[in-house]
Amino acid sequence: MSHLFHRNCHSQPPVAAGGEGCYLIDSTGKRYFDGSGGAAVSCLGHGDPEVTAAVKAQLDRVAFAHTGFFTSEPAEALADLLAAHAPEGLERVYLVSGGSEAVEAALKLARQYFVEKGEPQRRHVIARRQSYHGNTLGALATGGNAWRRAQFGPMLVEMHHIAPCYEYADRGAGESLEAYGRRVADELEAEIQRLGTGSVMAFVAEPVVGATLGAVPAVPGYFARIREICDRHGVLLILDEVMCGMGRTGHLFASEAEGIRPDILTIAKGLGAGYQPVGAMLCSGEIYDAIAEGTGFFQHGHTYVGHPVAAAAGLAVVRAILERGLVERVRALGDELEATLKEALGDHPHVGDLRGRGLFRGIELVEDRESRCPFDPARGIAGRIKRAAFEAGLICYPMGGTRDGRHGDHVLLAPPFIMESAQLEELVGKLAGAIDTALAGG
Repeated sequence: MSHLFHRNCHSQPPVAAGGEGCYLIDSTGKRYFDGSGGAAVSCLGHGDPEVTAAVKAQLDRVAFAHTGFFTSEPAEALADLLAAHAPEGLERVYLVSGGSEAVEAALKLARQYFVEKGEPQRRHVIARRQSYHGNTLGALATGGNAWRRAQFGPMLVEMHHIAPCYEYADRGAGESLEAYGRRVADELEAEIQRLGTGSVMAFVAEPVVGATLGAVPAVPGYFARIREICDRHGVLLILDEVMCGMGRTGHLFASEAEGIRPDILTIAKGLGAGYQPVGAMLCSGEIYDAIAEGTGFFQHGHTYVGHPVAAAAGLAVVRAILERGLVERVRALGDELEATLKEALGDHPHVGDLRGRGLFRGIELVEDRESRCPFDPARGIAGRIKRAAFEAGLICYPMGGTRDGRHGDHVLLAPPFIMESAQLEELVGKLAGAIDTALAGG
């Protein structure tokens, strides 16, 4: 009997015994193509020798030094590298241990910024329905993932949510992409006005929505309008790139595709590529200066922030992404993956939408393509696809509740940047088979 508290109390997962490139290998020797990088984490695949060597070398130097007393060479170097390639104006980097921590740090920094500026009345945060920003209480409250929030609702602080930019399900008949984008972006202005101008401190959004909606990018012009509204009302724009950042969408930072700059940005997952738990919050020089010229102390922190070994891994990963030309590779492979998905599933009677950017792709399943009506949630389509794919040797990321937290099913794909074109057929072939197996199950 295992004494480990597994995610599912009624299921004993296989033991991961090895990793090789795009594959994980269990203790029986079975190989699984890692088509989702776990949860969009393993961007460099498994067993990268350069990253492994960087981790080992740092362990030989110093494993841990608390940031209340020391900084470290890899932490300083990682911050320099990220700042050098970040959207213009993002000058400071706060290293944490994961995505939820990065979002918590962003929320606290936004609040302290306004307190330091003499605007303590700014307390409200607005985010979007069907978003996901993490599983700690502040991040969970910010997110709009209804299923994850449900049982913890009484513990969550009040946040405010507007519509996502989800044109497949929500754009009106005859409504242009631009008109739709402006309509849903303008919900932000209406909510700011409802809460009271001068009372809102931040708007939080994923540039490409990940787990909850399944790789949904915004329509053209949406984020430019969001930036305009935030500027007009003095609201900070926090972009959550924990899942979609670090090259995943064909840009080192996903917000580059939108042509805008956030005030605060969060990254994780692909930052450490699974070799160490690491994340980061980046903020503008203006925000940092408000703290530095005020109390001089960010009232936040965890024991393992800025961990030297985690920073060494992150540094090696970002260097690999940049020096190996992997961002450009993601764009090229993303186009190939899109074409392969369209060829295999574009005419499938129960595939409603194929979407995404780069190597961040979503497949939405529907009962009827014409009406876009989702399956009855009682059928558990997402869970069935996950089980069928895993049995076939494919790791993917299906989820239910795509439309409203209960109805709708999608599959998220986020394969390693190092995959070869020849492996596209394996990935898409196994996924297509899993979809058909799941749908045939009644």
